Amino acid sequence: MPVEIRKLSPNEKSDKINAAFFGIYKKVPEFYVRVPGRVNLIGEHIDYCGYGVCPMALEQDMFLAVATTNEKRLILHNFDQKYEGFECELDEVKITLTDSAPRWYQYYLCGLKGILESLNESQKNHIKGLQVVVSGTIPQSAGLSSSSALVSSAALSAAHAFKLSLPKEELANLCAACERYIGTQGGGMDQAIAYLAKEGCAKLIEFEPLRSTEVKLPSDAVFVIAHSLTNLNKAATGDFNCRVVECRLAAQIIAKKQELDWRKMKRLGDLQRALGLNLDEMIVLVKASLREMPYSKDDVIQELNTTSSLLDTVSLTPNTRDIQRFKLYQRALHVFNEAKRVEEFFNTCQTGSGGEATLITLGRLMSESHQSLRDLYECSHPQLDRIVDLAKEFSFGTRLTGAGWGGCTVSLVAPQNVEKMRNALIQNFYKPLGVTDGFESIVFTTAPKAGACIYTNSV
Repeated sequence: MPVEIRKLSPNEKSDKINAAFFGIYKKVPEFYVRVPGRVNLIGEHIDYCGYGVCPMALEQDMFLAVATTNEKRLILHNFDQKYEGFECELDEVKITLTDSAPRWYQYYLCGLKGILESLNESQKNHIKGLQVVVSGTIPQSAGLSSSSALVSSAALSAAHAFKLSLPKEELANLCAACERYIGTQGGGMDQAIAYLAKEGCAKLIEFEPLRSTEVKLPSDAVFVIAHSLTNLNKAATGDFNCRVVECRLAAQIIAKKQELDWRKMKRLGDLQRALGLNLDEMIVLVKASLREMPYSKDDVIQELNTTSSLLDTVSLTPNTRDIQRFKLYQRALHVFNEAKRVEEFFNTCQTGSGGEATLITLGRLMSESHQSLRDLYECSHPQLDRIVDLAKEFSFGTRLTGAGWGGCTVSLVAPQNVEKMRNALIQNFYKPLGVTDGFESIVFTTAPKAGACIYTNSV
C-alpha cells in the first residue's frame, strides 16, 4: 500500500512553512510531506542483527513543503535560518563524508539519491527539479530518529514529485539502505516505523521480509520521554558502527566454530536461523563459544584463520578497520537477551489483562533492557543513568531509547504519577544543570501517532 495522500487542513505549522516558502520561492508549495520521529519502547541495537523491535511514532515530525520545476535542480532551505541553504543539479548529487558531523542537507541528499538510483529509464522521464523548505520538531541527536525522518521525508518528497507510487515497505527498505550513504550502518527500524506506524498503537517491526504487527498497549500506560541534554550524532562517531561490527564478528567466530561458512554470516539473527536454535540455546552457545575478555584484531584473525586484508573486506567497514579491541561476548549476550525481551513484551501486551500486573511486567523488561545496554552493550551515559535512577520512584520501568551515548530515556508511568515524575526530573536533574525554562520540549508525554503522509492543497 502506498503512502496516503490527504488534503491539507491549514494550521499554524502549515501557515508558517507556507510563509517561509513564499518568501524564498515567490510561490506556494505544490505538496507537503510529514514523517514522524519515533521512540523505541524495547529492542535496542538488535534490528541490524536481524531481530524484531517495538517502536511507536511520535507527534514530533519532519514537515516539508515542496514545489517542482523543469530545471532538474534541487534548491533546499531550512525553516530554521541558522542552517545554510543548499543547491545542486540532480545529476550531481554527491555525499562527501568527513570526520566531522554531516551537514543537515546531506541527510536530504541520502533520500534523494536513493530515489534517483532506483529509477528505471522510463521513470527518469518524470524527474523534476525540486524546491524544498524543511521544518522539524524532533529533537536532534536525541535518539528519536530525527536524521532518519529527514532521510525518509526526502525520499518520499522526491518519489511523489517524480510520480512514483511505491509501497510503504519498499520505501522503508530503500531509505534504510540509502541512509548508509551518510556512514550509518543501521538496521531499518527507524524507516519502517516512519512509514508503517498507525495512530493509537505501537508496532512490532520484523525484517526479511519487512512486516509489522500492531502492539496493543495497556490503556492506562503513559510513556514519558526525558532528554539527557547530552547529544550523540551516530554518523559522527565510531561507537555505533563499532557495535555493528562487534555483533558481526561474534556471529562469524561462532559460525566458524560450528563449521559454517563464516564469510557468509553477517548477523547474529542469520546465525541463529542457520543453526536452528532458540534464543535460550543461542545464549548458552555464546557462553560456550566466546570469552569474556576483549579480542584484539589479531585474535579475531586467528579465530577465523584468515588474513587482515580479508577481514577488512568481509567483516569490517572503512570506518572500523582501525579498531583494535572488540567485546564480542558482551555484545552477543545483549542481542539474544534483548530479542527475548521483545518477544515477552509483545506477548504480554497481546495477552495481558492490561492492569497493573501487565504494567509491572512491561516495566521490568524495560529496566532489564537498560541494564543490559549499560553493562553489556556499553552505550549508556552517566546522565541517562541519572534519569533512570530518579525515575524509579515514579515509573514501572525506564530505559535509554535510540542509539544511546546520550539522547533520551523512555519511562512507563501510571497517569497519576506523570506530573510527579516531571517535577522530580525538573527539580533534581534539569535545574541543577542550569535549565530554567523550555521543560515542555525536554520532558514530555507521548502517545502513538500515524506514519508518513503526503498532503496537497486539493485531492
